[in-house]
Amino acid sequence: MRLAFDTNLLVYAESGGGSARSRRAREMVERLPEAVVSALTLGELYRVLVRKAACRPVEALAVVRRWRALLPVLDLTATAMDTALELAVAHRLGVWDAAQLAVAAEAGCAALVSEDMQDGFAWRGVTVVNPFAPEPHPLLQAALDDRA
Repeated sequence: MRLAFDTNLLVYAESGGGSARSRRAREMVERLPEAVVSALTLGELYRVLVRKAACRPVEALAVVRRWRALLPVLDLTATAMDTALELAVAHRLGVWDAAQLAVAAEAGCAALVSEDMQDGFAWRGVTVVNPFAPEPHPLLQAALDDRA
């Protein structure tokens, strides 16, 4: 089963802290090495690292390049962007969240691992699964069980 990681999962994995979310994010990355990210995710990661985590731009660039080498990266195509805009209007989503979903759907992902959207929201074969929910979504649990 193909899964896509949203930016927030990478941010938690990068936080280096000992919080439960940081540990859970690192576990997801380790146990789901076949997951993918979009180019948009990497751009958002850079922005968060520089603006919110106070990383120097050169350090943030190194982090983004490390993730790019670790996980397959999906492009945000013009078609996916058009679809994302329609999705944003139809479901009142933020355009960048909708773009993450559109890219995941275009790539045939079963799930988008994200805490930023409604857990369980499904669209065009992609289900949003919150990695920090008290009870893991069955799709996420199945992917983790496959890797156990």
